[in-house]
Amino acid sequence: MNRRPLVIAAATVGVLATAAVALPNLPTNPVTNAINDRVFKEKGKRYATAAEAPTRGESAWTLPDWVPRDATDVRIKARTSGGARLIRFTLAATPLDGPQCAAGTPKKSPKTALAAKWWPGDTRAEERPECRDHYQYQVTVRGKNVYAWTDGTPSPGANNTQGGAQVQPASSRTH
Repeated sequence: MNRRPLVIAAATVGVLATAAVALPNLPTNPVTNAINDRVFKEKGKRYATAAEAPTRGESAWTLPDWVPRDATDVRIKARTSGGARLIRFTLAATPLDGPQCAAGTPKKSPKTALAAKWWPGDTRAEERPECRDHYQYQVTVRGKNVYAWTDGTPSPGANNTQGGAQVQPASSRTH
């Protein structure tokens, strides 16, 4: 019996299984960035301060207005095929004026659809809704670290326009 095809098949399965486990945990580089973008439909950006983040342009990389401009170590991970985003930053001199929703009742969002090595997995009990942006965020503050995520749900009572263009719910957008 020729065992060569079985050995090749087993080796291929082993390589694919190892890649599936290892690739998401590797440091960012052109290979992992390309895989995250094409396979997982996710991209990430990092800024030394919030002031370095763009204020206009692709909405995935612009920060909500409630993020203090002097915040540091800003990390963003965004789903390229929808409105899901993770944002992490460290507070500097300007305090966060607390998550708040002035108009309407925020929807209780399911757990975040994204994951990152820098994102703690146990924020659910501490999350508070933030509705002062076009999108509703769930925000957790731990000391000086702030973690915020959205699945693209529009904020209740928000005028969901950006630059005069109607903002579509994440479920109806395509990129």
